[in-house]
Amino acid sequence: MKIDAAKVLVVVPALNEEATIGSVVRKVCEAGFAVAVVSDGSTDKTAEVARTAGARVLELPINLGVGGALRAGFRFAVNHDFDAAVQIDADDQHPVHEINRLIDAANSSGAHLVIGSRFTSDDSTLEVSFIRRAVMRVLARSASRASGAPITDATSGFRLIARPLLEEFAASFPSYYLGDTYEALVSAGRAGYVIREVPAALRPRLVGESSANPRQATQLTLKSLALVILRIHFPIAQHRS
Repeated sequence: MKIDAAKVLVVVPALNEEATIGSVVRKVCEAGFAVAVVSDGSTDKTAEVARTAGARVLELPINLGVGGALRAGFRFAVNHDFDAAVQIDADDQHPVHEINRLIDAANSSGAHLVIGSRFTSDDSTLEVSFIRRAVMRVLARSASRASGAPITDATSGFRLIARPLLEEFAASFPSYYLGDTYEALVSAGRAGYVIREVPAALRPRLVGESSANPRQATQLTLKSLALVILRIHFPIAQHRS
């Protein structure tokens, strides 16, 4: 099935991102895509700013985490007959102008999941510490084995999910650390879905900072690796082509 850009919904999970969400929504609308912002229990004007900028807004009464917000967005996409969803962050780091590259890759390869890699783009300005880069390489190797495709950026939050995988993610999707990126990728690969990766530049975050605590992030990364190694990660129904 060829994916038409008119049938793609851009899903943006957002928690207190009033400073950047308007810019993100306007860029997506200018690119010609429908956009749904999932305000994940925000206490600022995220929902109001996003709605004014042109987004459909889903307001969650409590904070569910990125995975929970994404699942709400994926379910909205399925219920409104979109063929694919593209997830991007609300901090204006992801390259909206490269969404078409994700769509083209899905159409040319038949992929159900297309990941935008920060590490294969010459235009990326992302700076990663040596330790973090080493950890990300371990995750990438694990994801490559599970998916049967070369993966360099298993934790990228810039990705396209097409049906029928979109329906699986709408029904069940993890909300814990790395569950929505690395573990979702591994689960999809082991279930037989086609996964591909394309270059995608990433800009530094201009407003705010990541909420990840380095020590806690390390512990949770080891937990995710253990779940994958032991094959007790969240299940996805086997794909039947």
